[in-house]
Amino acid sequence: MNNFDSDSPSENDWEDRGELAWNEFDWEHYLREQDEMIHRYIGFYEQLDGRNDRLDEAAHRMGWDEDSWSSDVDFEPPADSIEIFNEPSSAGEERETDPYTLHKNPVFIATKGIFLTLTHRWQRIAERVDNVPQKTALEFQSLLHRAEQQSMFAIAALDFGDYAMAISLLKRALRELNACFALLNKTEVGSQTLENYRKHATPRLFDLREIWLRVMNECREELERPSDDDDQD
Repeated sequence: MNNFDSDSPSENDWEDRGELAWNEFDWEHYLREQDEMIHRYIGFYEQLDGRNDRLDEAAHRMGWDEDSWSSDVDFEPPADSIEIFNEPSSAGEERETDPYTLHKNPVFIATKGIFLTLTHRWQRIAERVDNVPQKTALEFQSLLHRAEQQSMFAIAALDFGDYAMAISLLKRALRELNACFALLNKTEVGSQTLENYRKHATPRLFDLREIWLRVMNECREELERPSDDDDQD
Protein backbone atom coordinates (compact mmCIF):
# COMPACT_ATOMS: atom_id res chain seq x y z
CA MET A 1 0.00 0.00 0.00
CA ASN A 2 2.64 2.50 -1.00
CA ASN A 3 0.72 3.89 -3.97
CA PHE A 4 -0.58 7.05 -2.36
CA ASP A 5 -0.62 10.10 -4.61
CA SER A 6 -0.96 13.65 -3.37
CA ASP A 7 -3.57 14.26 -6.07
CA SER A 8 -6.94 12.56 -6.09
CA PRO A 9 -7.05 9.72 -8.64
CA SER A 10 -10.61 10.65 -9.50
CA GLU A 11 -9.54 14.24 -10.23
CA ASN A 12 -6.72 13.11 -12.51
CA ASP A 13 -8.83 10.62 -14.44
CA TRP A 14 -11.78 12.91 -14.90
CA GLU A 15 -9.56 15.76 -16.13
CA ASP A 16 -7.88 13.46 -18.64
CA ARG A 17 -11.19 12.21 -19.95
CA GLY A 18 -12.76 15.59 -20.57
CA GLU A 19 -16.54 15.42 -20.94
CA LEU A 20 -17.86 11.92 -20.27
CA ALA A 21 -20.57 11.14 -22.84
CA TRP A 22 -22.29 8.24 -21.10
CA ASN A 23 -26.02 7.89 -20.69
CA GLU A 24 -27.95 6.10 -17.94
CA PHE A 25 -27.70 2.79 -19.80
CA ASP A 26 -23.91 3.05 -19.93
CA TRP A 27 -23.66 3.84 -16.24
CA GLU A 28 -25.99 0.96 -15.36
CA HIS A 29 -23.67 -1.43 -17.24
CA TYR A 30 -20.71 0.08 -15.44
CA LEU A 31 -22.30 -0.29 -11.99
CA ARG A 32 -23.31 -3.88 -12.71
CA GLU A 33 -19.72 -4.65 -13.64
CA GLN A 34 -18.49 -3.17 -10.36
CA ASP A 35 -21.06 -5.27 -8.47
CA GLU A 36 -19.62 -8.32 -10.22
CA MET A 37 -16.15 -7.32 -9.04
CA ILE A 38 -17.38 -7.38 -5.43
CA HIS A 39 -18.89 -10.84 -5.89
CA ARG A 40 -15.70 -11.97 -7.60
CA TYR A 41 -13.78 -10.86 -4.51
CA ILE A 42 -16.23 -12.64 -2.21
CA GLY A 43 -15.74 -15.84 -4.21
CA PHE A 44 -11.96 -15.76 -3.72
CA TYR A 45 -12.32 -14.69 -0.09
CA GLU A 46 -14.65 -17.55 0.79
CA GLN A 47 -12.42 -20.11 -0.94
CA LEU A 48 -9.58 -19.06 1.38
CA ASP A 49 -11.49 -19.59 4.64
CA GLY A 50 -9.13 -20.45 7.48
CA ARG A 51 -5.92 -19.23 5.84
CA ASN A 52 -3.76 -16.71 7.69
CA ASP A 53 -2.89 -14.92 4.44
CA ARG A 54 -6.52 -14.72 3.36
CA LEU A 55 -6.61 -10.98 2.69
CA ASP A 56 -3.38 -10.82 0.74
CA GLU A 57 -4.09 -13.97 -1.26
CA ALA A 58 -7.59 -12.77 -2.19
CA ALA A 59 -6.06 -9.46 -3.29
CA HIS A 60 -3.47 -11.34 -5.35
CA ARG A 61 -6.15 -13.38 -7.10
CA MET A 62 -8.02 -10.17 -7.88
CA GLY A 63 -4.93 -8.94 -9.69
CA TRP A 64 -4.12 -6.26 -7.13
CA ASP A 65 -0.61 -5.41 -6.09
CA GLU A 66 0.13 -6.41 -2.49
CA ASP A 67 0.49 -2.69 -1.68
CA SER A 68 -2.89 -1.72 -3.11
CA TRP A 69 -4.79 -1.08 0.13
CA SER A 70 -5.27 2.52 -0.93
CA SER A 71 -6.83 4.47 -3.75
CA ASP A 72 -4.89 3.16 -6.71
CA VAL A 73 -4.65 5.24 -9.88
CA ASP A 74 -3.31 2.35 -11.93
CA PHE A 75 -5.78 -0.28 -10.72
CA GLU A 76 -7.69 -2.09 -13.45
CA PRO A 77 -9.91 -5.17 -13.08
CA PRO A 78 -8.71 -8.42 -14.65
CA ALA A 79 -9.20 -8.56 -18.42
CA ASP A 80 -11.74 -11.38 -18.26
CA SER A 81 -14.04 -9.31 -16.07
CA ILE A 82 -14.42 -6.21 -18.28
CA GLU A 83 -15.92 -7.72 -21.43
CA ILE A 84 -19.06 -5.67 -20.92
CA PHE A 85 -17.13 -2.53 -21.85
CA ASN A 86 -16.26 -3.93 -25.25
CA GLU A 87 -19.93 -3.91 -26.20
CA PRO A 88 -21.23 -1.03 -28.31
CA SER A 89 -23.11 1.69 -26.47
CA SER A 90 -26.83 2.30 -26.88
CA ALA A 91 -25.98 4.87 -29.55
CA GLY A 92 -24.23 2.20 -31.63
CA GLU A 93 -20.76 3.62 -31.01
CA GLU A 94 -17.75 2.06 -29.34
CA ARG A 95 -17.85 2.37 -25.56
CA GLU A 96 -15.24 4.64 -24.08
CA THR A 97 -12.62 3.33 -21.68
CA ASP A 98 -14.32 2.98 -18.33
CA PRO A 99 -13.46 5.77 -15.87
CA TYR A 100 -12.06 5.47 -12.40
CA THR A 101 -14.67 5.74 -9.64
CA LEU A 102 -14.74 4.84 -5.97
CA HIS A 103 -16.20 1.46 -6.91
CA LYS A 104 -12.81 0.37 -8.29
CA ASN A 105 -10.88 1.13 -5.13
CA PRO A 106 -9.57 -2.19 -3.71
CA VAL A 107 -10.34 -1.06 -0.15
CA PHE A 108 -13.93 -0.36 -1.19
CA ILE A 109 -14.30 -3.75 -2.92
CA ALA A 110 -12.83 -5.75 -0.03
CA THR A 111 -14.73 -3.85 2.67
CA LYS A 112 -18.03 -4.04 0.83
CA GLY A 113 -17.55 -7.72 0.05
CA ILE A 114 -16.77 -8.76 3.63
CA PHE A 115 -19.72 -6.77 4.97
CA LEU A 116 -21.98 -8.58 2.51
CA THR A 117 -20.84 -11.94 3.89
CA LEU A 118 -21.70 -10.71 7.39
CA THR A 119 -25.07 -9.08 6.75
CA HIS A 120 -26.55 -11.69 4.42
CA ARG A 121 -26.00 -14.55 6.85
CA TRP A 122 -27.15 -12.46 9.82
CA GLN A 123 -30.39 -11.58 8.05
CA ARG A 124 -31.07 -15.26 7.36
CA ILE A 125 -30.70 -16.35 10.98
CA ALA A 126 -32.09 -13.24 12.72
CA GLU A 127 -35.51 -13.49 11.10
CA ARG A 128 -36.41 -16.23 13.58
CA VAL A 129 -36.73 -15.26 17.25
CA ASP A 130 -35.74 -18.77 18.36
CA ASN A 131 -32.34 -18.15 16.75
CA VAL A 132 -31.66 -14.60 17.95
CA PRO A 133 -33.52 -12.36 20.44
CA GLN A 134 -35.21 -9.47 18.66
CA LYS A 135 -33.24 -6.81 20.58
CA THR A 136 -29.93 -8.47 19.68
CA ALA A 137 -30.95 -8.89 16.04
CA LEU A 138 -31.73 -5.19 15.65
CA GLU A 139 -28.74 -3.98 17.63
CA PHE A 140 -26.20 -6.06 15.74
CA GLN A 141 -27.67 -5.14 12.35
CA SER A 142 -27.48 -1.45 13.33
CA LEU A 143 -23.86 -1.80 14.43
CA LEU A 144 -22.91 -3.43 11.14
CA HIS A 145 -24.69 -0.69 9.21
CA ARG A 146 -22.96 2.12 11.12
CA ALA A 147 -19.54 0.47 10.79
CA GLU A 148 -19.99 0.07 7.05
CA GLN A 149 -21.30 3.61 6.66
CA GLN A 150 -18.33 5.17 8.47
CA SER A 151 -15.88 3.02 6.50
CA MET A 152 -17.47 4.10 3.20
CA PHE A 153 -17.11 7.76 4.23
CA ALA A 154 -13.47 7.05 5.10
CA ILE A 155 -12.75 5.41 1.74
CA ALA A 156 -14.28 8.41 -0.03
CA ALA A 157 -12.01 10.73 1.99
CA LEU A 158 -9.04 8.49 1.15
CA ASP A 159 -9.93 8.63 -2.52
CA PHE A 160 -9.83 12.43 -2.43
CA GLY A 161 -6.47 12.44 -0.65
CA ASP A 162 -7.82 13.68 2.70
CA TYR A 163 -5.82 11.26 4.82
CA ALA A 164 -6.46 12.89 8.20
CA MET A 165 -10.22 12.71 7.70
CA ALA A 166 -9.91 9.10 6.52
CA ILE A 167 -8.13 8.21 9.77
CA SER A 168 -10.79 9.91 11.89
CA LEU A 169 -13.62 8.17 10.06
CA LEU A 170 -11.93 4.78 10.27
CA LYS A 171 -11.56 5.28 14.03
CA ARG A 172 -15.33 5.71 14.18
CA ALA A 173 -15.81 2.58 12.08
CA LEU A 174 -13.50 0.66 14.42
CA ARG A 175 -15.55 1.74 17.43
CA GLU A 176 -18.65 0.24 15.83
CA LEU A 177 -16.67 -2.88 14.92
CA ASN A 178 -15.51 -3.26 18.53
CA ALA A 179 -19.14 -2.97 19.60
CA CYS A 180 -19.96 -5.84 17.21
CA PHE A 181 -17.32 -8.00 18.91
CA ALA A 182 -18.65 -7.07 22.33
CA LEU A 183 -22.26 -7.82 21.47
CA LEU A 184 -21.47 -11.21 19.95
CA ASN A 185 -19.33 -12.17 22.93
CA LYS A 186 -21.76 -11.09 25.63
CA THR A 187 -24.87 -12.54 24.01
CA GLU A 188 -25.86 -15.85 25.56
CA VAL A 189 -25.96 -18.56 22.96
CA GLY A 190 -29.60 -19.47 22.53
CA SER A 191 -29.10 -21.82 19.63
CA GLN A 192 -26.42 -23.61 17.67
CA THR A 193 -27.30 -21.33 14.76
CA LEU A 194 -26.18 -18.26 16.70
CA GLU A 195 -22.99 -19.95 17.84
CA ASN A 196 -22.23 -20.90 14.24
CA TYR A 197 -22.72 -17.29 13.19
CA ARG A 198 -20.35 -16.11 15.89
CA LYS A 199 -17.67 -18.44 14.50
CA HIS A 200 -18.45 -17.20 10.99
CA ALA A 201 -18.37 -13.50 11.91
CA THR A 202 -15.34 -13.30 14.19
CA PRO A 203 -12.59 -13.82 11.55
CA ARG A 204 -14.40 -11.51 9.13
CA LEU A 205 -14.61 -8.74 11.71
CA PHE A 206 -10.90 -9.20 12.38
CA ASP A 207 -10.20 -8.99 8.64
CA LEU A 208 -12.09 -5.69 8.38
CA ARG A 209 -10.09 -4.43 11.34
CA GLU A 210 -6.84 -5.50 9.65
CA ILE A 211 -7.71 -3.73 6.39
CA TRP A 212 -8.61 -0.50 8.15
CA LEU A 213 -5.51 -0.54 10.37
CA ARG A 214 -3.33 -0.99 7.28
CA VAL A 215 -5.01 1.97 5.63
CA MET A 216 -4.68 4.12 8.76
CA ASN A 217 -0.98 3.27 9.04
CA GLU A 218 -0.34 4.25 5.43
CA CYS A 219 -2.35 7.45 5.87
CA ARG A 220 -0.19 8.41 8.84
CA GLU A 221 2.97 7.69 6.85
CA GLU A 222 1.68 9.90 4.05
CA LEU A 223 0.85 12.73 6.45
CA GLU A 224 4.36 12.53 7.94
CA ARG A 225 6.03 12.58 4.53
CA PRO A 226 7.66 15.97 3.75
CA SER A 227 5.75 17.96 1.18
CA ASP A 228 7.33 19.58 -1.88
CA ASP A 229 7.12 22.97 -0.13
CA ASP A 230 9.06 21.59 2.84
CA ASP A 231 11.74 20.24 0.49
CA GLN A 232 12.13 23.65 -1.13
CA ASP A 233 12.54 25.32 2.26
